[in-house]
Amino acid sequence: MAQTIAILDYGSGNLRSVEKAFEHAARRHGLACRIAVTDDPDLVAGADRLVLPGVGAFAACMNGLAAREGLLEALQHGVLVERRPFLGVCVGMQLLATRGLEYGAHDGLGWTPGAVRPIEPAGPDIRTPHMGWNALQVETPHPLLDGLDGEVFYFAHSYHFECENASFRYAVTDHGRPLTAAVGRDNIFGVQFHPEKSQRAGMDLIGNFLAWSPL
Repeated sequence: MAQTIAILDYGSGNLRSVEKAFEHAARRHGLACRIAVTDDPDLVAGADRLVLPGVGAFAACMNGLAAREGLLEALQHGVLVERRPFLGVCVGMQLLATRGLEYGAHDGLGWTPGAVRPIEPAGPDIRTPHMGWNALQVETPHPLLDGLDGEVFYFAHSYHFECENASFRYAVTDHGRPLTAAVGRDNIFGVQFHPEKSQRAGMDLIGNFLAWSPL
């Protein structure tokens, strides 16, 4: 039976490329999947796996998620109660934090304690935003990162996730200093980079997610 993958549509953009990447990764790995871009709370609540993409500002994305009637509640139920596998991408990962400090302080989902702060350049040659291809450095093994240590992924961000507990940080990338590239706990995982723009390595990460059995 095909598993249903719900990619949450809350007005953040970039949804079509994420959808196509998941479709391609499922075919590449021989997995039967129904990929649905949706803001339907019932579909989200019943999905086998949940994906939260995101581009733009932290507060705007959080407000967009909360503005879809029943969507945030369905997401929380699916992830925290039903404990379905969850993947956050870029700002979708940042929303896992306790708070975001972009244009003020704003509450996040609080599923992975920490704060999203501006990237402070580590030297005159380090540019912000952190944009382009960079290597992944796996700190702690995780099924989603299997075979990906040292692979390059596409990043595009001006803010970074500082975990309160280092055990929740699974990978970093170097941008003058280590920046968080992946966080997770239990059935929850998030990546700062864009797997949908990261060619083969991105497809491998999505394939790992589609095959992941966290519990």
